[in-house]
Amino acid sequence: MASQRLRDLHLKQEMSQKYAADQPAGFNNQVTKVAIVGATGSVGEYITKHLLATGKHKVTAITREDSKSTMPSGVNVAKINYDQPESIAKALQGQQSLIITMKTGQIEPTKKLVAAAAKANVPWVVPNEYSPDLVADPKMGNETGLLPAIVPIREAIRDHCVSSYVGLFCGYWYEYSLANAPQCYGFDFKNKIATFLDDGLTKINTSTWEQCGRAMASLFSLPQYPQDANDKSVTISRWANDAVRVESFFVNQRDMLDSILRVTGEKESDWTIKYQPAQERWQEACEMMKEGGSKAGQGYIQKMYSRVFYKDGSGDFTDKLDNERLGLPKESLDEATKRALEMVEGGYNYFARG
Repeated sequence: MASQRLRDLHLKQEMSQKYAADQPAGFNNQVTKVAIVGATGSVGEYITKHLLATGKHKVTAITREDSKSTMPSGVNVAKINYDQPESIAKALQGQQSLIITMKTGQIEPTKKLVAAAAKANVPWVVPNEYSPDLVADPKMGNETGLLPAIVPIREAIRDHCVSSYVGLFCGYWYEYSLANAPQCYGFDFKNKIATFLDDGLTKINTSTWEQCGRAMASLFSLPQYPQDANDKSVTISRWANDAVRVESFFVNQRDMLDSILRVTGEKESDWTIKYQPAQERWQEACEMMKEGGSKAGQGYIQKMYSRVFYKDGSGDFTDKLDNERLGLPKESLDEATKRALEMVEGGYNYFARG
């Protein structure tokens, strides 16, 4: 089981604390060079934006040779061929961090990136872990279908014994989850139907893309290691082989609907509210996945989301949040909802993105 392998990983490979004072001459304790895969993608766009905004980072976008993506001003571009590992290692030479933002489940390409990062001696790798806290509740992690995609990458990073990983557990992305499909947070905007799981009052952590971007920029603006044993300041190494945990909001579906009504000026009577047990919706999703085709894709999303709304607290990691340590701001739920509604009106389709 993925959860058992993850526990074994932590037990066998716990790293001792490193100190800046013990590093070789010329060591730079600040991360100034950051490579990112998916610099123009959903969350990657915001991570890139906020890294650039610090003025402390040289950002390099790692792209395929045939990529036509237009990069923001100030971003360097390094083209790679996944069938030529040496091209990836060359692109990562001299980088201090590799941030990976790829669509879920791309295990083999990610392993190639991880191997190249090790060959290039990149100390920090941020794998594709933009999700609820799957490690705290491995049962939930397995039942969302997400943990089995995370464990092999963490294992690969540790097996190379060069880089440390730092995940980003942020819950599901708020704007995406509200706008993308009813299988996510339960809102069908076309037909004005809200499907509440159980009573619609189970609260979960969720984050905006902006907050995720701020979190990564703040993390890599910290020193890598404490200066020595007497240095108690917050450093990146605090999260070595673990994950940063952040949120924008701790809300339930009722809160989301109330925000929608405030933003649109609509009345609750304009909407049809349906109720479905979360476990029933999860089982329904599993059956959809068996059907294949588009139904399978819808079922996978529904499986991910329905599971975190169980009334077992699995979608709540409030007691572990790092918002304050990273200096993250409070956000407006209604402003985030407004952005999501603008996406709906614009015909947003995540799967149509390059």
